[in-house]
Amino acid sequence: MDERIDAAAREALASVGISDLHPELVPVVGALRYRMSNGQNVLAHLVECGHLAGLIAAELGLDVAFCRRAAFLHDLGKAVTHEHEGSHALVGADLARRHGEHPDIVHAIEAHHNEVEPRTVEAVLVQVVDSISGSRPGARRESLEAYVHRLERLEKIATAHEGVERAFAVQAGRDVRVMVSPALLDDAQAAALARQIAKEISEELTFPGQIRVTVVRESRATEIAS
Repeated sequence: MDERIDAAAREALASVGISDLHPELVPVVGALRYRMSNGQNVLAHLVECGHLAGLIAAELGLDVAFCRRAAFLHDLGKAVTHEHEGSHALVGADLARRHGEHPDIVHAIEAHHNEVEPRTVEAVLVQVVDSISGSRPGARRESLEAYVHRLERLEKIATAHEGVERAFAVQAGRDVRVMVSPALLDDAQAAALARQIAKEISEELTFPGQIRVTVVRESRATEIAS
């Protein structure tokens, strides 16, 4: 098992171009090969985040290798949370700090779930790629019953508001389209309704990634010229 963990770590590190990780962190990384989060393999998630961070960093003119490293290490703490108290973000940051990682890498790890406010562009980038990898279609699994229940709740939360005619959960529940009556709601009220529905969804439901709420208010007038 130790050999498999070591091999998994070295393969993942080579994939993202990291060759100078502290030797004591290598088995920690490899152990993530056997850790799942909502049905998503954590080590595969980190490799994916590393590649995404590199692509975005290149577009923004940032240090590609540095951003890739920060993204790859952001869930390091998930390998040892059974041994330490606290969130995996803070545990992982402390682990990285003790093994000589750059302070900005440490900050990106501790801030990726907003337990510490992100103060660098690299920290924000890690949040972005973490969300992309976790919320893309097919990344994470949930039971059919839970999936259907979530879609139904999304639509019920939206249709419970006055002025709403119909609501549809689309994009596997990542997007809620709310059709409202233009006679009952003006543009300002439609914008306020979108904020209110988004707030209620955040408070009532648990879900990976983000859910976009779009309120559609459309009024048409048609005349025929002859």
